[in-house]
Amino acid sequence: MLRIGLTGGMGAGKSTVSKILESRGAVIVDSDKIAREVVEPGTEGLTALVAAFGDDILATDGNLDRAALAAKAFVSDEARGKLNSIVHPLVGKRTAELIAAAPADAVLVQDIPLLVENGLGPLFSLVIVVFVDAEERVHRLVEHRGVPEKDARARISAQATDEQRRAAADVWLDNSGPPGTIDAQVHALWDERLVPFERNIRNGQSATSVVKLVPADPEWPAQAQRLIGRLHVACGASAMRIDHIGSTAVAGLAAKDVIDLQITVADLATADKLAEPLEKAGFPRNSRITADNPKPTYGVGGEADPGIWQKRLHGNADPKRPASLHIRVANWPGQQFALAFRDWLRENADIRDEYSAIKRHAEAKASAFTERSDAIDAYLSVKEPWFDTAYHRAMEWAASQEGRR
Repeated sequence: MLRIGLTGGMGAGKSTVSKILESRGAVIVDSDKIAREVVEPGTEGLTALVAAFGDDILATDGNLDRAALAAKAFVSDEARGKLNSIVHPLVGKRTAELIAAAPADAVLVQDIPLLVENGLGPLFSLVIVVFVDAEERVHRLVEHRGVPEKDARARISAQATDEQRRAAADVWLDNSGPPGTIDAQVHALWDERLVPFERNIRNGQSATSVVKLVPADPEWPAQAQRLIGRLHVACGASAMRIDHIGSTAVAGLAAKDVIDLQITVADLATADKLAEPLEKAGFPRNSRITADNPKPTYGVGGEADPGIWQKRLHGNADPKRPASLHIRVANWPGQQFALAFRDWLRENADIRDEYSAIKRHAEAKASAFTERSDAIDAYLSVKEPWFDTAYHRAMEWAASQEGRR
Protein backbone atom coordinates (compact mmCIF):
# COMPACT_ATOMS: atom_id res chain seq x y z
CA MET A 1 0.00 0.00 0.00
CA LEU A 2 1.15 3.49 -0.85
CA ARG A 3 0.00 6.10 1.67
CA ILE A 4 -0.18 9.69 0.45
CA GLY A 5 -0.85 12.79 2.51
CA LEU A 6 -2.89 15.48 0.73
CA THR A 7 -3.13 18.97 2.19
CA GLY A 8 -3.34 22.66 1.41
CA GLY A 9 -4.76 25.87 2.76
CA MET A 10 -8.47 26.30 3.24
CA GLY A 11 -10.00 27.09 -0.16
CA ALA A 12 -6.98 25.83 -2.14
CA GLY A 13 -8.89 23.05 -3.88
CA LYS A 14 -7.91 19.81 -2.12
CA SER A 15 -11.34 18.37 -2.86
CA THR A 16 -10.81 18.91 -6.60
CA VAL A 17 -7.52 17.00 -6.49
CA SER A 18 -9.06 14.32 -4.30
CA LYS A 19 -11.95 13.74 -6.72
CA ILE A 20 -9.60 13.34 -9.68
CA LEU A 21 -7.42 10.87 -7.79
CA GLU A 22 -10.49 8.94 -6.70
CA SER A 23 -11.67 8.77 -10.32
CA ARG A 24 -8.31 7.18 -11.23
CA GLY A 25 -8.64 4.51 -8.54
CA ALA A 26 -7.22 6.00 -5.35
CA VAL A 27 -8.81 5.15 -2.01
CA ILE A 28 -9.67 8.46 -0.37
CA VAL A 29 -9.77 8.97 3.38
CA ASP A 30 -11.16 12.48 3.86
CA SER A 31 -10.47 13.91 7.30
CA ASP A 32 -13.06 16.67 6.88
CA LYS A 33 -15.73 14.11 5.98
CA ILE A 34 -14.75 11.95 8.93
CA ALA A 35 -14.75 15.03 11.17
CA ARG A 36 -18.36 15.67 10.15
CA GLU A 37 -19.35 12.05 10.74
CA VAL A 38 -17.97 11.94 14.29
CA VAL A 39 -20.07 14.95 15.37
CA GLU A 40 -23.40 13.96 13.85
CA PRO A 41 -26.46 13.99 16.14
CA GLY A 42 -26.30 11.21 18.69
CA THR A 43 -22.51 10.84 18.61
CA GLU A 44 -20.18 11.17 21.56
CA GLY A 45 -18.33 13.84 19.60
CA LEU A 46 -21.29 16.20 19.38
CA THR A 47 -22.11 15.64 23.04
CA ALA A 48 -18.55 16.60 24.00
CA LEU A 49 -18.59 19.73 21.83
CA VAL A 50 -21.83 20.95 23.40
CA ALA A 51 -20.38 20.39 26.85
CA ALA A 52 -17.27 22.36 25.91
CA PHE A 53 -18.73 25.25 23.88
CA GLY A 54 -22.40 25.46 24.86
CA ASP A 55 -25.66 24.33 23.30
CA ASP A 56 -25.84 27.45 21.13
CA ILE A 57 -23.52 25.66 18.69
CA LEU A 58 -26.52 23.50 17.74
CA ALA A 59 -28.92 24.31 14.91
CA THR A 60 -32.67 24.07 15.46
CA ASP A 61 -32.72 20.56 13.95
CA GLY A 62 -30.09 19.30 16.41
CA ASN A 63 -27.21 19.26 13.94
CA LEU A 64 -23.96 21.07 14.60
CA ASP A 65 -24.02 24.70 13.48
CA ARG A 66 -20.49 24.86 12.11
CA ALA A 67 -20.45 28.62 11.73
CA ALA A 68 -21.47 29.05 15.36
CA LEU A 69 -18.78 26.60 16.47
CA ALA A 70 -16.15 28.32 14.33
CA ALA A 71 -17.03 31.69 15.83
CA LYS A 72 -16.13 30.28 19.24
CA ALA A 73 -13.37 27.82 18.40
CA PHE A 74 -11.16 30.03 16.23
CA VAL A 75 -10.95 33.07 18.49
CA SER A 76 -7.92 31.82 20.45
CA ASP A 77 -5.31 29.09 20.59
CA GLU A 78 -6.90 27.78 23.77
CA ALA A 79 -10.34 27.44 22.18
CA ARG A 80 -8.90 25.83 19.05
CA GLY A 81 -6.92 23.41 21.20
CA LYS A 82 -10.09 22.44 23.05
CA LEU A 83 -11.84 21.73 19.76
CA ASN A 84 -8.93 19.65 18.48
CA SER A 85 -8.68 17.63 21.70
CA ILE A 86 -12.26 16.49 21.22
CA VAL A 87 -12.41 15.89 17.49
CA HIS A 88 -8.90 14.62 16.62
CA PRO A 89 -8.98 11.37 18.67
CA LEU A 90 -12.34 10.45 17.18
CA VAL A 91 -11.13 11.23 13.66
CA GLY A 92 -7.99 9.19 14.30
CA LYS A 93 -9.94 6.14 15.40
CA ARG A 94 -12.23 6.21 12.35
CA THR A 95 -9.28 6.87 10.02
CA ALA A 96 -7.47 3.79 11.34
CA GLU A 97 -10.56 1.69 10.62
CA LEU A 98 -10.75 2.91 7.01
CA ILE A 99 -7.03 2.35 6.40
CA ALA A 100 -7.26 -1.19 7.75
CA ALA A 101 -10.12 -1.90 5.32
CA ALA A 102 -8.22 -0.68 2.22
CA PRO A 103 -6.77 -3.24 -0.25
CA ALA A 104 -3.11 -4.16 0.16
CA ASP A 105 -2.28 -2.72 -3.29
CA ALA A 106 -4.15 0.54 -2.77
CA VAL A 107 -2.93 4.03 -3.44
CA LEU A 108 -4.46 5.48 -0.29
CA VAL A 109 -4.79 9.27 -0.14
CA GLN A 110 -5.50 10.91 3.20
CA ASP A 111 -6.94 14.39 2.80
CA ILE A 112 -5.78 16.19 5.96
CA PRO A 113 -6.21 19.98 6.21
CA LEU A 114 -3.83 20.32 9.17
CA LEU A 115 -1.21 17.81 8.05
CA VAL A 116 1.63 20.34 8.15
CA GLU A 117 0.45 22.02 11.34
CA ASN A 118 0.40 18.69 13.16
CA GLY A 119 3.75 17.49 11.78
CA LEU A 120 2.25 14.41 10.10
CA GLY A 121 4.37 14.46 6.94
CA PRO A 122 6.81 11.70 8.04
CA LEU A 123 3.89 9.24 8.34
CA PHE A 124 3.37 9.29 4.56
CA SER A 125 5.44 8.13 1.60
CA LEU A 126 4.60 11.39 -0.17
CA VAL A 127 3.01 14.68 0.79
CA ILE A 128 1.01 16.55 -1.86
CA VAL A 129 0.31 20.23 -1.24
CA VAL A 130 -2.32 22.10 -3.24
CA PHE A 131 -1.37 25.77 -3.48
CA VAL A 132 -3.34 28.95 -3.98
CA ASP A 133 -2.13 32.23 -2.47
CA ALA A 134 -3.91 33.47 0.64
CA GLU A 135 -5.76 36.40 -0.92
CA GLU A 136 -7.22 34.24 -3.67
CA ARG A 137 -8.30 31.69 -1.08
CA VAL A 138 -10.08 34.39 0.91
CA HIS A 139 -11.85 35.45 -2.29
CA ARG A 140 -12.94 31.91 -3.06
CA LEU A 141 -14.18 31.27 0.46
CA VAL A 142 -16.22 34.48 0.49
CA GLU A 143 -17.57 34.27 -3.06
CA HIS A 144 -18.15 30.54 -3.45
CA ARG A 145 -18.74 29.24 0.06
CA GLY A 146 -20.36 32.24 1.66
CA VAL A 147 -17.83 32.40 4.50
CA PRO A 148 -17.68 35.86 6.12
CA GLU A 149 -14.37 37.51 5.18
CA LYS A 150 -13.38 38.00 8.82
CA ASP A 151 -13.89 34.31 9.54
CA ALA A 152 -12.04 33.30 6.37
CA ARG A 153 -9.01 35.37 7.29
CA ALA A 154 -9.06 34.11 10.89
CA ARG A 155 -9.08 30.49 9.77
CA ILE A 156 -6.35 31.00 7.17
CA SER A 157 -4.11 32.85 9.64
CA ALA A 158 -4.46 29.93 12.07
CA GLN A 159 -3.08 27.52 9.49
CA ALA A 160 0.46 26.89 8.25
CA THR A 161 2.20 29.45 6.06
CA ASP A 162 3.00 28.76 2.41
CA GLU A 163 6.68 28.47 3.36
CA GLN A 164 5.90 25.79 5.95
CA ARG A 165 3.79 23.87 3.47
CA ARG A 166 6.46 24.10 0.78
CA ALA A 167 9.04 22.65 3.18
CA ALA A 168 6.75 19.67 3.79
CA ALA A 169 5.75 19.15 0.14
CA ASP A 170 7.11 16.40 -2.07
CA VAL A 171 4.60 17.45 -4.72
CA TRP A 172 3.48 21.07 -5.16
CA LEU A 173 0.29 21.47 -7.21
CA ASP A 174 -0.47 25.07 -8.19
CA ASN A 175 -4.24 25.51 -8.39
CA SER A 176 -4.21 29.26 -8.98
CA GLY A 177 -5.61 29.07 -12.51
CA PRO A 178 -9.19 28.78 -13.76
CA PRO A 179 -11.21 25.65 -12.96
CA GLY A 180 -9.88 22.60 -14.77
CA THR A 181 -6.30 23.79 -15.26
CA ILE A 182 -4.98 21.60 -12.46
CA ASP A 183 -6.49 18.42 -13.90
CA ALA A 184 -3.60 17.58 -16.22
CA GLN A 185 -1.10 17.94 -13.35
CA VAL A 186 -3.04 15.46 -11.24
CA HIS A 187 -3.45 12.91 -14.02
CA ALA A 188 0.27 13.08 -14.79
CA LEU A 189 1.08 12.67 -11.10
CA TRP A 190 -1.08 9.53 -10.96
CA ASP A 191 0.38 7.97 -14.12
CA GLU A 192 4.02 8.94 -13.71
CA ARG A 193 4.57 8.75 -9.97
CA LEU A 194 1.83 7.28 -7.80
CA VAL A 195 1.04 4.12 -9.78
CA PRO A 196 4.72 3.24 -10.38
CA PHE A 197 5.53 4.03 -6.74
CA GLU A 198 2.88 1.62 -5.43
CA ARG A 199 3.97 -1.05 -7.90
CA ASN A 200 7.60 -0.69 -6.86
CA ILE A 201 6.70 -1.07 -3.19
CA ARG A 202 4.64 -4.18 -3.93
CA ASN A 203 7.41 -5.71 -6.04
CA GLY A 204 10.29 -4.67 -3.79
CA GLN A 205 11.92 -2.56 -6.50
CA SER A 206 13.86 0.67 -6.12
CA ALA A 207 13.89 3.62 -8.48
CA THR A 208 16.86 3.69 -10.82
CA SER A 209 18.92 6.62 -12.03
CA VAL A 210 21.17 7.33 -14.96
CA VAL A 211 24.93 7.67 -14.54
CA LYS A 212 24.93 11.37 -15.30
CA LEU A 213 26.02 14.36 -13.28
CA VAL A 214 23.59 17.24 -12.91
CA PRO A 215 24.11 20.72 -11.44
CA ALA A 216 23.63 21.00 -7.69
CA ASP A 217 19.95 21.25 -6.80
CA PRO A 218 19.18 23.57 -3.85
CA GLU A 219 16.19 21.32 -3.08
CA TRP A 220 18.36 18.27 -2.31
CA PRO A 221 18.82 19.07 1.41
CA ALA A 222 15.06 19.55 1.94
CA GLN A 223 14.30 16.36 0.05
CA ALA A 224 16.83 14.54 2.20
CA GLN A 225 15.26 15.86 5.39
CA ARG A 226 11.82 14.64 4.37
CA LEU A 227 13.27 11.19 3.70
CA ILE A 228 15.08 11.27 7.04
CA GLY A 229 11.80 12.01 8.80
CA ARG A 230 10.18 8.96 7.20
CA LEU A 231 13.17 6.80 8.03
CA HIS A 232 13.01 7.80 11.69
CA VAL A 233 9.39 6.61 11.74
CA ALA A 234 10.29 3.31 10.04
CA CYS A 235 13.44 2.63 12.08
CA GLY A 236 12.35 3.90 15.47
CA ALA A 237 14.95 3.56 18.20
CA SER A 238 17.03 1.17 16.06
CA ALA A 239 18.54 4.13 14.22
CA MET A 240 21.20 5.78 16.36
CA ARG A 241 21.37 8.63 13.86
CA ILE A 242 20.40 9.31 10.23
CA ASP A 243 22.50 11.65 8.12
CA HIS A 244 22.47 13.17 4.67
CA ILE A 245 25.80 12.18 3.12
CA GLY A 246 27.46 12.10 -0.28
CA SER A 247 27.67 14.74 -2.98
CA THR A 248 24.05 15.93 -2.69
CA ALA A 249 24.87 16.96 0.89
CA VAL A 250 27.55 19.38 -0.31
CA ALA A 251 26.30 22.76 -1.51
CA GLY A 252 27.20 23.62 -5.08
CA LEU A 253 28.65 20.20 -5.97
CA ALA A 254 27.41 18.56 -9.17
CA ALA A 255 26.24 15.00 -8.57
CA LYS A 256 24.11 12.15 -9.80
CA ASP A 257 20.51 12.92 -8.84
CA VAL A 258 20.51 10.35 -6.04
CA ILE A 259 20.10 11.26 -2.37
CA ASP A 260 22.57 9.33 -0.19
CA LEU A 261 21.59 8.79 3.43
CA GLN A 262 23.36 6.92 6.20
CA ILE A 263 21.51 5.08 8.95
CA THR A 264 23.82 4.33 11.86
CA VAL A 265 23.00 1.22 13.91
CA ALA A 266 24.60 -0.67 16.77
CA ASP A 267 25.36 -3.85 14.80
CA LEU A 268 24.61 -5.72 11.60
CA ALA A 269 21.90 -7.79 13.28
CA THR A 270 19.98 -4.55 13.84
CA ALA A 271 20.53 -3.60 10.21
CA ASP A 272 19.02 -6.91 9.11
CA LYS A 273 16.03 -6.50 11.42
CA LEU A 274 15.31 -3.16 9.76
CA ALA A 275 14.89 -4.78 6.33
CA GLU A 276 11.18 -5.53 6.75
CA PRO A 277 10.01 -2.19 8.20
CA LEU A 278 12.05 -0.28 5.63
CA GLU A 279 10.62 -2.30 2.76
CA LYS A 280 7.07 -1.71 4.02
CA ALA A 281 7.86 2.01 4.20
CA GLY A 282 8.92 2.04 0.55
CA PHE A 283 12.67 1.47 0.87
CA PRO A 284 13.48 -1.93 -0.70
CA ARG A 285 16.71 -3.71 0.14
CA ASN A 286 19.45 -4.27 -2.41
CA SER A 287 20.64 -7.69 -1.29
CA ARG A 288 23.42 -7.81 -3.90
CA ILE A 289 25.51 -5.23 -2.05
CA THR A 290 26.60 -6.13 1.47
CA ALA A 291 29.81 -4.12 1.92
CA ASP A 292 31.72 -1.05 0.88
CA ASN A 293 34.98 -1.42 -1.01
CA PRO A 294 37.46 -1.97 1.88
CA LYS A 295 40.20 0.62 2.35
CA PRO A 296 43.67 -0.03 3.81
CA THR A 297 43.63 0.29 7.59
CA TYR A 298 43.66 3.95 8.59
CA GLY A 299 46.31 5.02 11.04
CA VAL A 300 47.93 1.58 11.24
CA GLY A 301 48.91 0.49 7.73
CA GLY A 302 48.53 -2.93 6.20
CA GLU A 303 45.72 -4.75 4.52
CA ALA A 304 42.09 -3.76 4.73
CA ASP A 305 39.78 -5.81 6.98
CA PRO A 306 36.69 -6.67 4.89
CA GLY A 307 34.68 -7.61 7.97
CA ILE A 308 34.43 -4.07 9.28
CA TRP A 309 33.41 -2.65 5.90
CA GLN A 310 30.12 -4.52 5.78
CA LYS A 311 26.85 -2.64 5.44
CA ARG A 312 23.28 -3.04 4.23
CA LEU A 313 21.90 -1.06 1.30
CA HIS A 314 18.33 0.00 0.56
CA GLY A 315 16.86 2.15 -2.21
CA ASN A 316 13.72 4.23 -2.59
CA ALA A 317 10.64 2.97 -4.47
CA ASP A 318 9.62 6.52 -5.44
CA PRO A 319 10.32 6.74 -9.20
CA LYS A 320 10.89 10.50 -8.99
CA ARG A 321 13.31 10.47 -6.06
CA PRO A 322 16.11 7.90 -6.31
CA ALA A 323 17.95 7.41 -3.05
CA SER A 324 20.55 5.10 -1.52
CA LEU A 325 20.26 4.24 2.16
CA HIS A 326 23.52 2.94 3.59
CA ILE A 327 23.03 1.16 6.92
CA ARG A 328 26.39 1.05 8.70
CA VAL A 329 27.57 0.09 12.16
CA ALA A 330 28.56 2.89 14.51
CA ASN A 331 32.32 3.57 14.62
CA TRP A 332 33.14 1.15 11.82
CA PRO A 333 35.37 2.82 9.23
CA GLY A 334 32.71 3.08 6.52
CA GLN A 335 30.36 4.89 8.88
CA GLN A 336 33.04 7.29 10.04
CA PHE A 337 34.37 7.91 6.54
CA ALA A 338 30.95 8.81 5.13
CA LEU A 339 30.61 11.66 7.63
CA ALA A 340 34.23 12.77 7.47
CA PHE A 341 34.26 12.79 3.66
CA ARG A 342 31.10 14.92 3.49
CA ASP A 343 32.48 17.46 5.96
CA TRP A 344 35.90 17.47 4.27
CA LEU A 345 34.25 18.40 0.98
CA ARG A 346 32.08 21.05 2.62
CA GLU A 347 35.07 22.78 4.19
CA ASN A 348 37.63 22.57 1.37
CA ALA A 349 36.99 24.14 -2.03
CA ASP A 350 40.15 22.65 -3.53
CA ILE A 351 39.06 19.14 -2.57
CA ARG A 352 35.61 19.78 -4.07
CA ASP A 353 37.30 20.82 -7.32
CA GLU A 354 39.53 17.75 -7.27
CA TYR A 355 36.57 15.44 -6.64
CA SER A 356 34.50 17.15 -9.32
CA ALA A 357 37.24 16.50 -11.87
CA ILE A 358 37.36 12.81 -10.89
CA LYS A 359 33.58 12.54 -11.23
CA ARG A 360 33.62 14.19 -14.66
CA HIS A 361 36.28 11.73 -15.79
CA ALA A 362 34.20 8.84 -14.41
CA GLU A 363 31.06 10.15 -16.13
CA ALA A 364 32.89 10.36 -19.46
CA LYS A 365 34.08 6.78 -19.13
CA ALA A 366 30.60 5.57 -18.18
CA SER A 367 29.04 7.29 -21.18
CA ALA A 368 30.67 4.75 -23.50
CA PHE A 369 28.32 2.03 -22.23
CA THR A 370 24.61 1.59 -22.95
CA GLU A 371 23.90 -1.01 -20.27
CA ARG A 372 23.34 0.66 -16.91
CA SER A 373 25.29 -1.98 -14.97
CA ASP A 374 28.29 -1.59 -17.28
CA ALA A 375 28.09 2.20 -16.98
CA ILE A 376 28.08 1.97 -13.18
CA ASP A 377 31.08 -0.36 -13.21
CA ALA A 378 32.96 2.05 -15.47
CA TYR A 379 32.01 5.00 -13.26
CA LEU A 380 33.26 3.22 -10.13
CA SER A 381 36.45 2.04 -11.81
CA VAL A 382 37.57 5.66 -11.91
CA LYS A 383 36.28 6.76 -8.52
CA GLU A 384 37.32 3.85 -6.30
CA PRO A 385 41.10 4.17 -6.75
CA TRP A 386 40.81 7.87 -5.89
CA PHE A 387 38.79 6.98 -2.79
CA ASP A 388 41.57 4.70 -1.55
CA THR A 389 43.79 7.75 -1.05
CA ALA A 390 40.96 10.17 -0.26
CA TYR A 391 40.01 7.94 2.67
CA HIS A 392 43.26 8.60 4.50
CA ARG A 393 43.28 12.29 3.63
CA ALA A 394 39.71 12.80 4.82
CA MET A 395 40.25 10.90 8.05
CA GLU A 396 43.45 12.82 8.76
CA TRP A 397 41.57 16.06 8.18
CA ALA A 398 38.76 14.93 10.49
CA ALA A 399 41.28 14.04 13.19
CA SER A 400 42.85 17.48 12.90
CA GLN A 401 39.45 19.09 13.35
CA GLU A 402 38.82 17.09 16.51
CA GLY A 403 42.07 18.42 17.89
CA ARG A 404 40.84 22.00 17.47
CA ARG A 405 37.70 21.50 19.52
